[in-house]
Amino acid sequence: MGGDGDGWARCARGHTHWGRFGASGLLAYHRGTDGQVQVLLQQRAWWGTGGGTWGMFGGALHSHEDPVTGALRETAEECTLDPAGVRVQGMRVEDHGGWHFASVVGAVREMQEVRPASRETRKAAWVPLEKVEEMRLFPPFAASWPLLRGALKRLVLVVDAANVVGARADGWWKDRAGANARLRDDLDVLKEGISGLPDEVLPLDSCFPEVVLVVEGAASRIAGEPAGEVRVVAAPGSGDDQIVELVSRPDPDAAYVVVTADRELRARSEAAGAAVVGPRWLLNCLH
Repeated sequence: MGGDGDGWARCARGHTHWGRFGASGLLAYHRGTDGQVQVLLQQRAWWGTGGGTWGMFGGALHSHEDPVTGALRETAEECTLDPAGVRVQGMRVEDHGGWHFASVVGAVREMQEVRPASRETRKAAWVPLEKVEEMRLFPPFAASWPLLRGALKRLVLVVDAANVVGARADGWWKDRAGANARLRDDLDVLKEGISGLPDEVLPLDSCFPEVVLVVEGAASRIAGEPAGEVRVVAAPGSGDDQIVELVSRPDPDAAYVVVTADRELRARSEAAGAAVVGPRWLLNCLH
């Protein structure tokens, strides 16, 4: 389907790209119960740029679209994948100076059969992760693949509520449960995306995390209250022990990041394989 973004654009590097307002693509993947990862790839039609090569479904953005919306729309136009079944986890943006391409990463729970749905697609296929590099890849996708293959995980942000609440001057000492509830409600905005994570956590410019708030003591009662998309876990004992137990669970589809300034908890979390950031980083994400 045509849109106001269809057309060629020239970037500051002197290259010509399709998409007057930039472009984006979807790298959808499925991780089976055996841990095997399959990624969905498109073989481009012979008549187009890079004809016969394999890469992400995607294309030009409309003037009013964000990269995620554009990637899902383009994918739905070019193949039979149902975008409603994609859990978007993050994206990486390549800025060419006046033109950008966003690689949007998303997971699907069920690996449905996918067929071509437009003349731009010659074939659609689920490809085992280890076989991708053996295919004849679209050159821009081939260049980004070494980083993107390390981004096929969801970000799980585990928040040490007691520590983060203590870093906020909002009267927490008078009402600990109320302060924890306010933090819980504030964290719901993170579903719109966060940035600033180091590449060693996930090589993405922005992520849409799963947020887990661990509460303890008097604040535990908020675990039974409605909480938007934030999951509240009440620790039966030490909040630190609960956090370490959470990030120690084997889950190849998760990249854990613990939010705390507690040195002992930092050391225990890192020993369990999680990354750690401080409360100030998290509070900056809320503004």
